Amino acid sequence: MASFLKKHLPVIDRYIIGKYLGTFTFTLAVFAGITVVFDISERLDNFLKGKAPIHDIIFEYYAGFVPFYLNMLSPLINFLAVIFFTAKMANQTEIVPILSGKASFNRFLRPYFISATIVFIVSLAANVFLIPYTNRLKNNFENIYFNDVDPTRSETHIQLDAHTFVYLQSYDEVTHIGYNFMLERFDGDQMRERLTAGQIRYDSVKNVWSIFTPKVRYISGLKEKLVDLPTKDTVLEMRPRDFVVRDNVYMAISTKELHKDIIKEKIRGTGVLIDMQFEEYKRFVYPLSTYVLTLIGVSISSRKVRGGIGLPLGIGIFLCFAYIVVDKFAFVFSIKGHMPPIITVLIPNALFGTLGFYLLAKAPK
Repeated sequence: MASFLKKHLPVIDRYIIGKYLGTFTFTLAVFAGITVVFDISERLDNFLKGKAPIHDIIFEYYAGFVPFYLNMLSPLINFLAVIFFTAKMANQTEIVPILSGKASFNRFLRPYFISATIVFIVSLAANVFLIPYTNRLKNNFENIYFNDVDPTRSETHIQLDAHTFVYLQSYDEVTHIGYNFMLERFDGDQMRERLTAGQIRYDSVKNVWSIFTPKVRYISGLKEKLVDLPTKDTVLEMRPRDFVVRDNVYMAISTKELHKDIIKEKIRGTGVLIDMQFEEYKRFVYPLSTYVLTLIGVSISSRKVRGGIGLPLGIGIFLCFAYIVVDKFAFVFSIKGHMPPIITVLIPNALFGTLGFYLLAKAPK
């Protein structure tokens, strides 16, 4: 492996890749430590009040907390790391000999984008596979020990398929019991069957709903027939999370399952389709910011300036906050502005990508 790298990567490429990944990893570790320390100081009372075991705090809450925040901040941490070590190289006059040795600026960028590709692959894999699982660990912990507010919907209407509609007045997430349940089946515009029950309960082992002493009204034209049935178990295309309103519920769903739920939601129309689509698209698009921010970072920090690395680092911090603001506004545009989620997800990378190419044109050659 070492001989392969020496053959295909010159010394300067290996030097920059080592600086890039080393600085990024170190900065990531520092941010991880800082976020954990601040979160412990904020959550300590909740841990004590909920009597959470140390094992669950470490292997459930922080096993979900740390990957989520590191993945969310990784493009921005990567951005600051690129600015820091590139500005340091420029301040020590290491970049001038590289560009003076008949190497174009695009050639100078090659090791940066090799490193960015490594970070991108890790971030994409984490977004698609790892983060939903770790988020589920964290959410389960919070549901048990931090569940002080009722997160369930009331007066929920769901369309299960083209002919079936259900209504549930309220749902208890702890006991898995729903109250005042109604299921209606239609044939075109004509109602053919209406089932009502005071309670239903979800069996998480069998994945079925138990409907307690339902009453079914069969309708055929002007004729109606009311039948009392014993408690029955049935499979319905709905899950307890359909009645939960937590903001982070979709972040804890696997990508494959989320895609299936989006298809179902297009039929149901419960009002959360945009949230689900935004979450799905973001998992694939957000890691692309690694390339965009790397391009901007190299472009603004490769020039030697008076005052050392302070000015490029200050500009980088400002652009970090600007990226976060644009990213948050993009989600608002989806929800309030009715813009397609695929477009709003691309807005931050499109805007900052344009800025990156402009800065690249102005970078020292």
